[in-house]
Amino acid sequence: MKTLYWDAINPITGLPFTWDDPNLRCGDPSYYLEPGDPGFTPYTTLSPTTPSKTKTKRMKRQAYYPSRTSDQIVWLENFHNKLAAYQAVLPLTAAQVAAGIADARWLIYILVTWLPAVRSFAQSCTEIANAALTGPGGAQQALTIFTPPAPPSVPAPAVVSVAPGALDRIFALIALIKDSAGYTPAIGQDLELIGSAKNTTDFNALQPILTANVLSNGVFLGWNWQGNSAFLDVLEIQVDRGSGWVHLASD
Repeated sequence: MKTLYWDAINPITGLPFTWDDPNLRCGDPSYYLEPGDPGFTPYTTLSPTTPSKTKTKRMKRQAYYPSRTSDQIVWLENFHNKLAAYQAVLPLTAAQVAAGIADARWLIYILVTWLPAVRSFAQSCTEIANAALTGPGGAQQALTIFTPPAPPSVPAPAVVSVAPGALDRIFALIALIKDSAGYTPAIGQDLELIGSAKNTTDFNALQPILTANVLSNGVFLGWNWQGNSAFLDVLEIQVDRGSGWVHLASD
């Protein structure tokens, strides 16, 4: 037998425990029976099988890369303008530098030119749809076709389309740069490859804010990280039923 915790998963069925489970024993503490324990009732429901799914692995966003689009554009401009100057000292091959610059310039085109054009076209499509529904009569309505703006050709070389994953490739190139014998903190500062230091939190004053909703099968407790997700891994909830605080659940 093992101690039962709130929201525990039945290790035999792979499903959450239910109130009518014949192997539950309520008390202080509550527990559940395991195979071999006296009174154990075999389950007819087997562990659910989950079909395997192949997920695309995405590289984690780096601390030095801005979160706001406008700041990302500035960062990409700085990176592609200064990268070639450090080719010899790092050292990097001409192909690595050219690929990094091409990736950065393509992303700048996407963020600065292409994406705003798409959004503007989407707005015009909404207006056309509204006119089709409730607009005044007259000449037959014509639908517009989106023509993407051409990538800039100056300064040379012209911006060209690259394979998907440009930002991931830039991050991989930066990891290579930081591992280079020629890399220095000064280079990192100039290329903006060093993230700002994270603020710390006062754990002595940290206290979760809980909400409680009474449901038909119990009480649902809600909470969030309160801006401290970078410093926390889990919330431990304790309960005092008259004999002192004991563990209730870990979320």
